[in-house]
Amino acid sequence: MSRIIRDRIKRHLDEAEGYLMLDLPARALEILERRSDWATMQFEASFLCGEALRSLERYREALKPLEVAAKLRPGDVAVAIALGWCYKRTHRLAQAIDALERAERHNPEHALLHYNLACYWSLAGNPSKALDELAVALELEPTLRSLIAEESDFDPLRGNPEFERLTVGPAPLA
Repeated sequence: MSRIIRDRIKRHLDEAEGYLMLDLPARALEILERRSDWATMQFEASFLCGEALRSLERYREALKPLEVAAKLRPGDVAVAIALGWCYKRTHRLAQAIDALERAERHNPEHALLHYNLACYWSLAGNPSKALDELAVALELEPTLRSLIAEESDFDPLRGNPEFERLTVGPAPLA
């Protein structure tokens, strides 16, 4: 593939990404759909297409391009989180957990993966795994604690003494 064609493809992808950043996912999708084959930039095109569809709340449609992106880069955190988001909203919680656990194996220090896994395990009715993942997430990134109060995914855990201990945080040093 010539450098000119690669540069043109890259410009189209950058343009689509720009529209996504401006919260104009329909315009980004329009650019991405102009071309059926993205050749050397299949990951980028698949991920951006999935993100545009996810932003448009077309979760089922978003799964296909996000799954392609995940196959191309199994450990990509952004893809795993987007896949988890879409699987959860299409009532496929086991697949949401699987997508995040695959990425977690590549990125064990990524707090948001652990936090989202805690949410999904909570919804799946497994408080032990949910609390384990939440503890890891908060150890890695204590500022995530500020999200817990508003997170409805944790409603099944509210009232659990271990959950309450985690939400308060570590005791101040004397």
